[in-house]
Amino acid sequence: MSTIVALSTPPGRGGIGIVRLSGPGSLEIAGTLLNDSAFVPQPNHTTLKAIIDPADGSVIDTGLVTYFRAPRSFTGEDVVEFSCHGSPVVLRHLVTAVLALDARLAGPGEFTLRALAHGRLNLSQAEAIRDLIDAQTEAGARQAARQMRGELSAYLQPFKEPTVAAVWSATG
Repeated sequence: MSTIVALSTPPGRGGIGIVRLSGPGSLEIAGTLLNDSAFVPQPNHTTLKAIIDPADGSVIDTGLVTYFRAPRSFTGEDVVEFSCHGSPVVLRHLVTAVLALDARLAGPGEFTLRALAHGRLNLSQAEAIRDLIDAQTEAGARQAARQMRGELSAYLQPFKEPTVAAVWSATG
């Protein structure tokens, strides 16, 4: 499976922008960008680091780097997040540098799809993420948050096994 990268914050200017990597090459790519080939950070901790463009050695930005080790990450894979200043120029430079290190641009929803594929979410929870992002009201956001925590799945679980068993016996 390839390593993917994407801007995780909305495009435009802001105080902060987050670039996320997920996949088998995430830690190695981070080490290259930090000019530290032995980079093995403590999982779930954030460190302040200079982020270097390996193409010319220039400093892209100084930002926070957080490593989430598989399988205890959102996607179930190694994940590295760079929290940088939210300049579109800085963020584009960082994504371009990551792409040059053999990652590819993530498709829409691909981080969530990987989480689903690795059993970190079920389909109802994956749909809830979309609903939470698209929520237009507080009530909609609250409902999506409950669904994301698995309320709907837990409610339906007692009905799932007998239904699946009945379908299998009827077709088998």
